[in-house]
Amino acid sequence: MRMPRFRNLLTKTALRIRWYLGEAVPLFLVGTALLFVLDRIGGLAAIANAARPVVSGLLGLPPKAAEIFVMGFLRRDYGAAGLFLMARSGALSNVQAVVALTVMTLFVPCVANFLMIVKERGLRTGVAILTFVTVMAVGTGAALNAALRIFHVVF
Repeated sequence: MRMPRFRNLLTKTALRIRWYLGEAVPLFLVGTALLFVLDRIGGLAAIANAARPVVSGLLGLPPKAAEIFVMGFLRRDYGAAGLFLMARSGALSNVQAVVALTVMTLFVPCVANFLMIVKERGLRTGVAILTFVTVMAVGTGAALNAALRIFHVVF
């Protein structure tokens, strides 16, 4: 092995930064604009309301968790922070926290990631991936919720 040349490191780093700024940042901006518009026209609230029966029924979580999952799709760190605050305030039991974190972990990371999938694979494949991952994440969370409750697992 040999030490890498400093100039080579700088060149590679500069090329990757340039790629990131040219490819990923525009998708983040488009995603942010889309989310802004959805928020202004009430779309985000409608999505959260539509998700409440699944979140409360299948996953056994409080209805407020639906908003957290929507925010988690927009920005994963917002979702994680929301779940942390719910757990800290006592709004989530330990079992609910495990179920919520499992679902959030398995779900598509964020809207920018989804847009990158669409860019690379096309809209049809991107929607198929989003649908499959959503069903898998919710299904896993529902199965986990049922198993933890059936076996009376306490953390």
